[in-house]
Amino acid sequence: MAKIEPTVASQGDASLPTTATPAPAYGAPYVVGSAAPATEAPPAKEPRQLDQLSRIEEKAARIEEKFARYEAVLTRAEASLERSAHKVDAAAGTMDFAAIRGEIAGLRDRVDATPRAATLFTTAIVTAVLTVILTILVLRFGVPGLMPKLLP
Repeated sequence: MAKIEPTVASQGDASLPTTATPAPAYGAPYVVGSAAPATEAPPAKEPRQLDQLSRIEEKAARIEEKFARYEAVLTRAEASLERSAHKVDAAAGTMDFAAIRGEIAGLRDRVDATPRAATLFTTAIVTAVLTVILTILVLRFGVPGLMPKLLP
């Protein structure tokens, strides 16, 4: 779509209509402040006004460019902030620190309740000694009703 530039008309211009005209249909050229078509060049009577208008248009174009750059930067920052917020929400939802602390304390209690190596070795030795003593007693005296004595 072509860019339509506004034109400036002097106060004494009699060619301007005094009534408001309806807005043209979509895509039709529309000139603000003048009834002249957009293809006509503005009157060359006031070169200072035309220079001033061109400077204003250049400044407006620079401001629009800056605005577009800032808008792009802010859009990227907003998207980044949105992603970070979703990550924080996900992390906060999965980590319930009080529950984790409770589970760790329970696991620590279970680990502390398990026997250590010395306890296991002592239990093994006692079991072996008692097994040998009971085997000798059974072989020597037998089990009444099940097995006769085997050793004299």
